[in-house]
Amino acid sequence: MSGQARVDFVRTARDGSAEPIARNVPLERPIALEFNGIGYAVMMATPCDLEDFAVGFALSERVASHPAEIVDVDCHSTAQGEIVRVTLSAERAPELFERVRHRTSDSSCGLCGIENLEQALRPLPPVPAQTPVPADAIFRALASLRDHQPLNRETGAAHAAARCSAAGEILEVREDVGRHNAFDKLIGAMARTGAGWDGGFALLSSRCSYELVEKAALSSCSTLVTISAATDLAVARAKECGLTLVMLARPDAMLTVAP
Repeated sequence: MSGQARVDFVRTARDGSAEPIARNVPLERPIALEFNGIGYAVMMATPCDLEDFAVGFALSERVASHPAEIVDVDCHSTAQGEIVRVTLSAERAPELFERVRHRTSDSSCGLCGIENLEQALRPLPPVPAQTPVPADAIFRALASLRDHQPLNRETGAAHAAARCSAAGEILEVREDVGRHNAFDKLIGAMARTGAGWDGGFALLSSRCSYELVEKAALSSCSTLVTISAATDLAVARAKECGLTLVMLARPDAMLTVAP
């Protein structure tokens, strides 16, 4: 699936003139994720690279702690959307049931609410120590990112997550209408091939929320670069796990969160 569709529009100019045009828009579909036969989540995403998405999502959600625990990924298209069935190893069943319980528990009582808050902000593992990424490497990656975003070039409406080398070479990219989905797809693609960050960094075409920091930390990424700003919780979580966070990365400047 190409990840885009052709749509007819009417273009209206400031002078009042109008003309028909056609342009591509990104696909957005409900993606139902099932783990060991249990419905876990329905995400709105671009329906391509779904095997990567499922693996990255499982690791980011801590449903699986290692790619080897993901036995199989099966994708099925329906008229309503996509169903992705993931088979986890038997030893992951207790953790899966616990995660499902917390996702579906009734938080109307104080105790349940506290439990859910604790689950939302679970401790993150410390990221591997690495030599600081040179600023010129980040600027190099920024300059070439657009060349690796075919879906966004066609539609103007897709986020990208890129794996970059320590020298700023873009090695791998995944795109999606959702910034979280794009990063999950990249993490999943890396997990499926055994690729690591190897002293490089992640570059995201989005603002930085705390979820993106968590995904980076859980994938052992030591440096996360985002084109837009970060939230205060993202900064706090990055400091908690030792992640170097660079935000507002633009062609002329960037901000690195002080240690």
